[in-house]
Amino acid sequence: YASGAALVAQVARVLGETAEALQFMALAETIKAAFRAEFLDADGVLRGDTQAAYVLALQMDLLLPEQREAAAARLVRRLADNDGLLSTGFVATPYLCHVLARFGHLDVAYGLVLSTRFPSWGYSIVHGATTMWERWDGWTAERGFQTPGMNSFNHYAYGAIGDWLYRVVAGLQIVASRPGYKHIQFCPEPGGGLTWAKAELETLHGKVVSGWRRDGGEVIVEVTVPTNTTASVWLPGEAEARQVGSGTHTFTV
Repeated sequence: YASGAALVAQVARVLGETAEALQFMALAETIKAAFRAEFLDADGVLRGDTQAAYVLALQMDLLLPEQREAAAARLVRRLADNDGLLSTGFVATPYLCHVLARFGHLDVAYGLVLSTRFPSWGYSIVHGATTMWERWDGWTAERGFQTPGMNSFNHYAYGAIGDWLYRVVAGLQIVASRPGYKHIQFCPEPGGGLTWAKAELETLHGKVVSGWRRDGGEVIVEVTVPTNTTASVWLPGEAEARQVGSGTHTFTV
């Protein structure tokens, strides 16, 4: 509800509907305040104290800025308490790694993505999956197949990790203020022991490519920017972006 109201406010601003933008932003803030009053304890613990609770509260910006770091730390603790394994479902899983990376826990996010223990994306892959399962336990070594009544092995992607791989690992991101990839943002975040990553996307303007590879103590980043577009390149460890035009550009960090 809060996220939807904020999105409508953003749409209204784009359309020049100032009064409606203010109305729906005020509604979003009212909803967030009500959420905090009802579900956030004085010690910063969300009711239920689950991984999903912290993921959703952080993803939807339901908490005040000064409350977010503690909530992210609590999320990491809930993961550690679960032996480093996720316990999220359709509602929170798409945002889990995004939230971890956003609040400085990139290593934890990589640990989840690269795990092959149950439950994880890797567990399904090592047991033959080529598409997203409906359930983490769609098939397990101990119990075999789940109930056939709710056990798709080619399911819709609420539980997918592909968006995070594109946006964070490869670093290929959209810029909301300049839609349609007219301006591209590259923010690769190497980690997890990976030696390389590369993502490609066909846009209205041509192919966008974002990739990196490790070479000894260096990381080599290569991006391709289509004709008549521009890009900001945020290199690992650097505080400011580099502005580039169309073409292929290589950077060494």
